[in-house]
Amino acid sequence: MSSASIFLSIIAALSIGAMSPGPSFVMVSRIAVSRSRVDGLAAALGMGIGGALFSILALAGLTALLSQFEWLYIGLKIAGGTYLAWIALNIWRGASKPLDIGETATLKPAPGRSLMTALLTQISNPKTVVVYAGIFAALLPKTVPLGLMLALPVGVFAVEAGWYSIVALAFSAHHPRQVYLATKAWIDRTAGAVMAGLGLELVVSGVSGR
Repeated sequence: MSSASIFLSIIAALSIGAMSPGPSFVMVSRIAVSRSRVDGLAAALGMGIGGALFSILALAGLTALLSQFEWLYIGLKIAGGTYLAWIALNIWRGASKPLDIGETATLKPAPGRSLMTALLTQISNPKTVVVYAGIFAALLPKTVPLGLMLALPVGVFAVEAGWYSIVALAFSAHHPRQVYLATKAWIDRTAGAVMAGLGLELVVSGVSGR
């Protein structure tokens, strides 16, 4: 498998995770609704920076350890897949629950504060690095080319910042926000099903030693 194919596979997997509604989604959408579109985009930037930092930590740890410990390589696959399946279950169970994100802008714009709030929210959640580590363990070769190592944090930043920029733009406008809220159950269930499939694939891969 070429480096480009591996990179695209990882980015596709991480994109699914980023688009799954959760605390970060609620936080960014709340900022976009209650403050301003600029604040929402600043929060998206903070999410991207946090994701890139976590990907660097996960990548550095894996490259140092997986070459020495085969059991860790397999264990991360199983742990990552199990956690992804757990996320899928929670997304599915919460599909019918409404999001309480407010309806009108009430606070003054503060993009610097919004960026830091998003960044701290992202890096305070250690589960994020577990997801990255599980996906990296499943899809990266044991010897990672330098170009791929350099490209992955950039790709992660683009995924996180890009997706949450879309969220910020959508939730700072009235009509797209109402459309999402009206179809939330279907969107959440679709995301949950895709995430469950990815998690199952990682677990099966780990158990079989592939």
